[in-house]
Amino acid sequence: MLTQEMVRLISSFSAGAVATVNADGSPSVSPKATFVILDAQTLAFGHIRSPGTIRNLHRNPAIEICFTDVVTRKAVRITGTAAVIPRADATPELDAAFDAAWSLYRPHMKAYVTVAVTAAEMICSPAYDLGLTEDELRRANLDKLNAL
Repeated sequence: MLTQEMVRLISSFSAGAVATVNADGSPSVSPKATFVILDAQTLAFGHIRSPGTIRNLHRNPAIEICFTDVVTRKAVRITGTAAVIPRADATPELDAAFDAAWSLYRPHMKAYVTVAVTAAEMICSPAYDLGLTEDELRRANLDKLNAL
C-alpha cells in the first residue's frame, strides 16, 4: 500500500496532521510527530498530549493523516482505521518500534495508536503541472526557509 516514495516522505517529515471526527460530526485536526511505519499497511503514533484525538477515535476509528514535504511541495494522504492500544497491552514489537524511533518520548506515551491503512495517495503541488521540477521547487523553497 505504501510506496517507497511515500515511506521516504513520511520518514523524512514524520509530523502528520491527524484528522478525526468530533462527537457532533465536525472535523478535528491535530498535529502528531511521533509516527513510526510498522509495515506497508500500518502506521502508528504515540499518545502523549492527545486527549481529544483519543476520545474521538474511541467513538469513531476513522482517521486521515497528511504528511507534507514543504521543500518539494509533495504530501502523502493516509486514510485508515485507528486502534488505541494502552502501552500495557502493546506487543513487544510495537514497543520496540517506538523505543527505536522515539525512546526519549516513550515514557511519556500513555498509549499507541495504530492505523490500518485503507488508502494512501501522493499529492503534488500544482507547480508540477506548470512544468517546475522537484529540484527547482527544492531550491526555491529551501531559499525561502533559509531566509527565515
